Parts: sequence; structure tokens; C-alpha cells
Amino acid sequence: MLKWFVGAVILIALGIGFIRMQRDSIKTSYINGLPLYTDLPGQEFIFERDCYIFEFRDHHSDWPLVGSHLTVPQLPMDVDSSRIGADLPGVRILGIARIGDRFKIVSVRRDESRTGTTITFEILFMDESARPYPRLDAFWIMDHGPEKRGQAPTILATYAVPRVKD
Repeated sequence: MLKWFVGAVILIALGIGFIRMQRDSIKTSYINGLPLYTDLPGQEFIFERDCYIFEFRDHHSDWPLVGSHLTVPQLPMDVDSSRIGADLPGVRILGIARIGDRFKIVSVRRDESRTGTTITFEILFMDESARPYPRLDAFWIMDHGPEKRGQAPTILATYAVPRVKD
């Protein structure tokens, strides 16, 4: 009788674990080739604002994120290199992107979960070999408003401007 009870408890625990894993799972697909997004990879930008490179403590992302206090309230108001490595409530600061740093969009990604679908850009610093975190997730510096109108999202002009190539 005790064996059946222990077996049932183990099965219930496994079932709960499986359900939690499915509930928190994210399906990622790269949508670079879809007509709406084909022109985005390769576009280059220049940062117009200092930003933190960070990760959320309670949420996994494929790449470190980039943003500031304006879009991520858990980040400090002022960008200060003395905070690199700091574990703050909700976030861990990994580095800094400075005004004038150049990057390009290398991929457009769609993440689907139970909470919804999001589009994000994976970006790469132009001086990638000099960076501990050269590839970033740009979700928090993007204007997602156009998505609601069936258009591709953009980089917020308050964060970065397109680089004009000569």
C-alpha cells in the first residue's frame, strides 16, 4: 500500500513539474525571411543614450538585454559603470552601452508563450571582439507600437538613430 502511495505522489509531482514547464515555456522562431522583416537585418544604428546591458533575475532571455530606467524601471536612473556586476532588485547589471556605440540588427525573433507573442531584435555591436556581451536582445529599446498596426517594430529614436553609410 505504501508503494502505491509513494508512486502516486511521484507521478503527481512529475505531472505538476511538466505542467509548470509547459506553462513557462517559450517557442522561439526566427522570422527574418518574412516580407515584413526582410529589410531589418543588417541595418546599422548609433546609440543616442547610455544604456545598461542587463538580465532579469526571474526571467531567462536568450541574450543579455539593453535598456534604461525609462523602459525598465528596475534599472537605476543614471547609467554608471560602477554598477556593473550589481545585483539589484529584479535585475543584474552586466555592462554598459555608451552614446556613440554602433550596432546592427542581426536577426528578428518571435517569442510565443502563454502570455502572448513578442517580436524582438537581436543586435550585435560593430566592435564585437572588444565586448564581453557583443550580442544583445533589443526588446527594451524598441517601439512596439507599429506591431499593433500590422507593421514591423522599430528602434526608439530616443535610444538609437540609423547610421548613415557613406
